[in-house]
Amino acid sequence: MTERTAKAVRKHRQTGSATRSAPPLELRAMAVEFPLVHGHPNRLPFEGVLTLVDVASDRAPNGARGHRVVLTRSAAEAALPSLLGMAVDYKAGWDGHDARQKCGIITSAELDGRQLRVGGYLFARDFPEMEQTIQAAPMGMSYELADAHVADMRASVWTLTRATFTGAAILLRDKAAYRSTSFRVKQAAPRSRRVPVAAVH
Repeated sequence: MTERTAKAVRKHRQTGSATRSAPPLELRAMAVEFPLVHGHPNRLPFEGVLTLVDVASDRAPNGARGHRVVLTRSAAEAALPSLLGMAVDYKAGWDGHDARQKCGIITSAELDGRQLRVGGYLFARDFPEMEQTIQAAPMGMSYELADAHVADMRASVWTLTRATFTGAAILLRDKAAYRSTSFRVKQAAPRSRRVPVAAVH
């Protein structure tokens, strides 16, 4: 696998004259470009909403000691480069994290409003059971962090002001800390690499 180029793109969009009083919509994006290989059997492109910024989670994520959390926009912006090249994983039952069950890689990340969006590839040939499972139920995502800094450990809702992304998990949306996250494959895998699996319960 070759990583050819890493580049950061910063775009500012301003609304027209009819909405000049509205704040500008800002989008920050970063991606690793891979060589194009047509029909690669082990690259199934995906996209998803990893988390929201400046919004309290719906439930406490793993490692937060029962606290709901807020990832600040500034912390997410600073940590965007750490997402690239990190793995996505899944846990049997699709209800949590298993950092050793790595089933894909993140190649792009962007902040679009309050959404932190990611894209990349699933290792579809290595994990042929994933695609049908992912399409059988609403799926979400959850981030994995290291070196997180909490502004006030005594607060009921923890505010994360600094962190490093170490990966992400694909899981059932109703099991995610943020129920507004999402995950989907961008195209169907060739029939030759599909295998039937049981539905998720």
